[in-house]
Amino acid sequence: MPVQLLKEYKLGDMKAEYLLDSDNGQVGFRLLPYDMRMREYAEKAAEPEPLVQLKVTGDIYNAAYAMGATMRNSETVRRMKYHGQSSSETEDAIEINTVLEDDRGYRATHCLRWKYDTPYVRIKCLFENLSAEPCTLEMLESFSLGGLSPYLEGDGHGQLMLHRIRSVWSMEGRHERIPAEELQLEPAWAPHAVRCERFGQAGSMPVNRFFPFAAVEDTQNHVFWGAQIAHNASWQMELYRKDDGLSLSGGLADRELGHWMKEVKPGECFSTPEAIVTTAHTDSFDVFTGRLTQAALEGIGNVPDAEQELPMVFNEYCTTWGSPSHENILKILGKIKDKDFRYFVIDCGWYKAEGVPWDISMGDYEVSETLFPDGLEKTVSAIKSAGMIPGLWFEIENVGSASKAYHMKEHLLHKDGKVLTSYFRRFWDMQDPWVEQYLTEKVIGTLKKYGFGYMKIDYNETIGIGCDGEESPGEGLRKNMEASAAFIEKVKREIPDIVLENCASGGHRLEPGLMAQMSMASFSDAHECAEIPIIAANLHRVIHPRQSQIWAVIRKEDSLKRIAYSLANTFLGRLCISGDVTELSDKQWDMIDRGMDFYKRIVPVIRDGQSYIHGNRIESMRHPCGWQGVVRVGRQNKAYVVIHTFEEGFPEWIEISLPAGCPQNIGSVYSDTEEEITIEAGILKYRAKEKFKAVAVELT
Repeated sequence: MPVQLLKEYKLGDMKAEYLLDSDNGQVGFRLLPYDMRMREYAEKAAEPEPLVQLKVTGDIYNAAYAMGATMRNSETVRRMKYHGQSSSETEDAIEINTVLEDDRGYRATHCLRWKYDTPYVRIKCLFENLSAEPCTLEMLESFSLGGLSPYLEGDGHGQLMLHRIRSVWSMEGRHERIPAEELQLEPAWAPHAVRCERFGQAGSMPVNRFFPFAAVEDTQNHVFWGAQIAHNASWQMELYRKDDGLSLSGGLADRELGHWMKEVKPGECFSTPEAIVTTAHTDSFDVFTGRLTQAALEGIGNVPDAEQELPMVFNEYCTTWGSPSHENILKILGKIKDKDFRYFVIDCGWYKAEGVPWDISMGDYEVSETLFPDGLEKTVSAIKSAGMIPGLWFEIENVGSASKAYHMKEHLLHKDGKVLTSYFRRFWDMQDPWVEQYLTEKVIGTLKKYGFGYMKIDYNETIGIGCDGEESPGEGLRKNMEASAAFIEKVKREIPDIVLENCASGGHRLEPGLMAQMSMASFSDAHECAEIPIIAANLHRVIHPRQSQIWAVIRKEDSLKRIAYSLANTFLGRLCISGDVTELSDKQWDMIDRGMDFYKRIVPVIRDGQSYIHGNRIESMRHPCGWQGVVRVGRQNKAYVVIHTFEEGFPEWIEISLPAGCPQNIGSVYSDTEEEITIEAGILKYRAKEKFKAVAVELT
């Protein structure tokens, strides 16, 4: 047989296989559940897919209608031959490097790193130009998984599903499960024509249209494979097929999708962003995605100690709507100072001139003399005196049309020689040393001067395909966003105990790279909507709940039922309160207090647990019907369940199967009324009487 097993590695509950085709020197890569190791591979007409996917300009494209659809398996890939493999172990990880070279002096290295006891691997690819002439990359992906149906005979007809997660503003995280055949990802009668589903996004909002995530499911054998891309700019995923095999790859968006080209001079090396990749033998998509979302938590060990207990946040945005002032903040503090909030966030508008909207005036960041006539010192002092850590909002990378910064053209991004302008925003050139110094003074300087311990980093527009200054618009974008991430690291170095919140019009930047840099993220801009629990549950599949800050905006006209609905939403992540807190009745406050007490009891399960999402498929997020139940099971025999009913279509008795290992005793219950809840033979039963109703149940 020309294809042989080059090497295999046990990586926790996974197995990595490297396959060598001795006829052409190509190396394939498979990641498989270790508990399937005794399962025989099915017979199929399929060639191993090369583990590094790249293309150099001028090289021949793949055959059979690939041009414009995919850049995979080009001449560049075909000329890369196996050169060697090495592995090394450290105190906490194993690293495996597989080296390929061609006769022109191009070298590609596939780098896999597995940290002990984690349920995923990290993969990236390096390209080195060892020739005497420069060359230009127009595609280099971070990972490529081949052989995604090894246990299925032939093409696995009817048994392969693509999972991806869509996202638009205020409706983040819609899960799609699509048969391969619906995407025409089945081979033809002869292995001739390429089939490819390439998707992603071009711009600086990496969760605009899709999350940087994809998975393939073998429904017959209950196996999943999938990945997330840790990148804050343009990215792509590709499902590819030409024969009985099916492959998944992804990384930087290429020339065709992301307008990306990169010149690599002799002696230079270029590295892709990391892909977080896993496989699992399970019936549960939620269990599978829970493996990936753990990756961002590697950075959580470096967050301030205050973050370990997931303390509660108060944000005044939905109280003042972009017009915070010393006067109205004092009124808020008078009502919430004894409520055990840890953070008080002054949101956007603290810098705006009188009569100028907050969203067109950011960039100069001079404290408003109208809103804060004595500066911010007294306000910050009042927040600290009330026992809270003060927080401040910045939109670091963008400037508004009413600011002086908007006209500093030489320091702003350009496209086609003109200042790159959205509707009323422009963008700092984050690689410009002047800009770095300016932001150091305006952002880091302000945080230090007043003693802020929390910063909300917002971002409310996308750069699009890219900008001038590099060999391609996509490379200009990539380098600008690389500099943005570097500035965030500078903030952390300069203010070691700062708590950082990742926000981009809510949830447009919920990608693993930025999530690993920060403590938490705004889950969405859905502040007061009925669909909040749906979005919050969706996000369990793409970010860890301990990092998902969910808003409960309370209005003075809210019923107790509505308040309970809003508070229960926050049990699906991090609790954040805003709204008419200075005008609430004692009964309303009692409902909020009970919800906050419930939240504090379930923090250990939010912080360290596994979620299971139940209910009917929600067709319309804006007008939801039916019901949703989320079970989260933690350690030490603790769990909780959050149930929401919607407009109509829910049964009188909602039944939820509790997963194995879930405690069966009902502890505290949070709702606005007494509820009928029982557990019989591992089934939690709740009598649903009203629409838009919420109940949360602690299990012990």
